[in-house]
Amino acid sequence: MTAVLLSVIILFIPQSGVPDSPPGTDKVVHCLLFALLTVTGLVARLPRRPLLAGLVAYAAVSEVLQWLIVALGRGGDVVDGLVDVAGIALGWLVARYALSRNRSR
Repeated sequence: MTAVLLSVIILFIPQSGVPDSPPGTDKVVHCLLFALLTVTGLVARLPRRPLLAGLVAYAAVSEVLQWLIVALGRGGDVVDGLVDVAGIALGWLVARYALSRNRSR
C-alpha cells in the first residue's frame, strides 16, 4: 500500500512541487517507481498477469491524466509511459530472481 501511495504522490504532485533535477532524472524515477510497484506486488503474491496488466494500464492512465489535468501543470509523455513499462519489466526480473533465491534456500 505504501508503494501505491508513493506512486500517486510522485505521479500527480503539481509541477510546482517537483524539485529541480538534472535532465533525465524523471525517467529514472519513473523506471524505479514502477519496478518498486511490480516487486512489491509480486512479493505480496498478487496474481502475476492481472498485476502486470494493471500496472501497464496504470502507467498509461497516469500519463493521460497528467496531460488532461491542467491544474497539475504537467504533461503526459509517451516516453515516460514506455519507461514505466521498462520499470515493470525490471521489477518482474528482480522479483523473479529474489523469489527464486528464497526458494533455493
